[in-house]
Order: sequence, then structure tokens, then C-alpha cells
Amino acid sequence: MDKKIILQKYKSEDEKLIISKLFDKIEALEKTNKIQITDFLTPVEGELLNKVLKHIEFSQYKIYGGVDSSERNIIILFPSKIEEIIMQNKFDYNSICSCVRINDIDSNIEHKDILGGLMKLGIKREKIGDIMVYENYVDIIVCKEITKFLLANLNQLKRFKDADIQIVDIAECKGKKQKFEDINIIVSSLRLDNIVAELAKTSRSKASEILNQERVFINYENEIKNTKMVKKDDVVTIRGKGKFIIDEIVGNTRSGRFIVKVKKYV
Repeated sequence: MDKKIILQKYKSEDEKLIISKLFDKIEALEKTNKIQITDFLTPVEGELLNKVLKHIEFSQYKIYGGVDSSERNIIILFPSKIEEIIMQNKFDYNSICSCVRINDIDSNIEHKDILGGLMKLGIKREKIGDIMVYENYVDIIVCKEITKFLLANLNQLKRFKDADIQIVDIAECKGKKQKFEDINIIVSSLRLDNIVAELAKTSRSKASEILNQERVFINYENEIKNTKMVKKDDVVTIRGKGKFIIDEIVGNTRSGRFIVKVKKYV
């Protein structure tokens, strides 16, 4: 594995940094023969590292987020001695992550309120996985290392002053049902700049600027080509504008323009 050659393929310093950290984890695994884990990754970061691991043909890893269809995940690098335990789902994930449950909360509380509160406590975003808000409680997947701190400090926040805070088995987390807003767009072609212009509600020239700013991702991989053709089931992420699934190419208008059904994450 030639790290320098691999890193040279990436222009972004952020990408180089996160890949370098991954290589450090692999080296630590090889030296200690002990499990190594990353921080929680965004979908884009997770896809990037997954791609790198496949490129170097490293197979002793698992992507894990605590619940089905998790958005933010860690990557677990494991030694061969526990591979069977991992593959047979016998590994105790409570040893590396925790599910913090906040009971008796305000029914109007939202995801952003929870995240904002955690930020006020000085917790880094990468230590926090998915935040799942239910009718009368919240589940937060976090790195094991910050669990005690949360238990000791969450009640200091006014919003959680009288809440019942506990640690529950991660297996009890039921995940969340993703909500979507259905929208239809009409485009002259399925080129990415056309799609971005409609989704971002802007002009094609502005869409090109957004692409050049490396703010657009197709299936969590950065894409800057205006002419990239978008297809059904592609996930299009536009930083600052949202995330969308190209759900269906419905048909054409009389003038030959494409009618595209899109699901926007909400």
C-alpha cells in the first residue's frame, strides 16, 4: 500500500486528511492486532473511505451506524481473530458506541435543537452519529468515549433540565423512518447542470458555479462535470440546498422536455 500515490489522486486537503487518518488506523491495527474505529462520518466521507478500502483491497472492516439505514456511520477495522464474530453479528457494539436516550422531552423538539444543545456542551460533531427524535423521547448514537460526559452534563442544558437520561442497549434503537417531500421538475435534458439548476431553484450558469465549487455529489461522490447524465435512483446532494433522490423519469412534455419525479429529504 503506497499511501503517497493514493493521496496524490485527491486534490482536497480535507479528503487527504481523512484518508491519512484511515491509513493511521490500519497501521495501528496491524501493530496492535486490536480493533480500530473511525469517528462518525458523513455519507460523503463514508463513501470516500469505503472506496479507498476497496481500492487497497482491505477487507477487514465493517460500516456501522447503530441502526438500519443510518446516515452517519463509523468504520470498524478489525483483526482476523474476531472476523467470525463480526460476520456472525455476535460482536457487542455497545463496547464501542452508546445509545443515549432522553425521555420526557418537549414534544416540539427537533433534530436541530438536540444537535445545537450537544454543540453547546463542546462535543465535536464527529463524535455523534444519528439523532432520532420520537414522540416523547430521543435516541442519540455516540462514540463510547463521550458517554459518561453526556450523562453528567446533558441535564445542565435548560431544554433537558428535567429529562430522564439513560443509556440503553443499541439493539433497542429502532432507527427512524426517513421523510420525503415529493416534487416534480421539468428539464430539457438529464444533464447534471440542468438538474442542479431546478433542484437549487437557480439558473444554469449559477448551477455551473455550484458544480465548480465542488458542492454537488452524485451517490456521495463529488461531481463537477456539467454534462454528467443523471439517472433513476441517483442520490443528488447539493451542499446548502439539500439531498434528493431521482425517483422516476415520468415522461416528456409536448416540447420534448423531461418530467422528473424527485424525493427531497426532509
